[in-house]
Amino acid sequence: MTCAHTLSRVTPAIGSTLVALLVACAGGPPPPDWQANARSALDRAAAAYLVGDARVEADEFERARSNIARTGRADLLARAELMRCAVRVASLEFEPCARFEPLRSDAAMPERAYADHLAARRLSGDDIARLPAGQQAAAAAVATGTEASPASVQAIDDPLSRLIAVAVLFQAGQASPAVIALAADTASAQGWRRPLLAWLNVQALRAERGGDAVEAQRLRRRIGLVHDAK
Repeated sequence: MTCAHTLSRVTPAIGSTLVALLVACAGGPPPPDWQANARSALDRAAAAYLVGDARVEADEFERARSNIARTGRADLLARAELMRCAVRVASLEFEPCARFEPLRSDAAMPERAYADHLAARRLSGDDIARLPAGQQAAAAAVATGTEASPASVQAIDDPLSRLIAVAVLFQAGQASPAVIALAADTASAQGWRRPLLAWLNVQALRAERGGDAVEAQRLRRRIGLVHDAK
């Protein structure tokens, strides 16, 4: 018997037990309607945000949130809010995870640690261990004030997890040009328009400030292509 994870883009990045509650297993009884509806809506919301469709993302997330709220489980709502904030962080949107905070007291310790990680706060060793494996190297680098190696970032298999890790490093001022390039390449390979534009703009600004006009112009041409994509 195997389980089909339809939240594969988001699941490894969050590492939350929400996924276990939003997964249907082949050969088992069908999930309750709220599970199936929330699972598919969260997946669509994440996909829409990454390609730059804010309207669809908002509609789908509210649909997921409404289905989860029917259970009265504040801890599940907290995890869903973290999933939404993580996708934004991957796109260099560093606003506070405002809708998670009222639910923080109902969230488990791993979710609280993950929320602090998304804000690039320095975590204790215990909290770093509570994070998904793909985020631990970045969190350790932030905690010690060092740069994570490109190899440690490249080793993160899940593309969204990789973007989140680099975004946390960038937010903390600890992302090297090579690591930033990995983030841009990752977003490009997935066709994720929103984070790609964010990371290309970072690269272009760095090139301009470094006096590399040729590289800056090349990056601006790429940005123009992505902007024009429908």
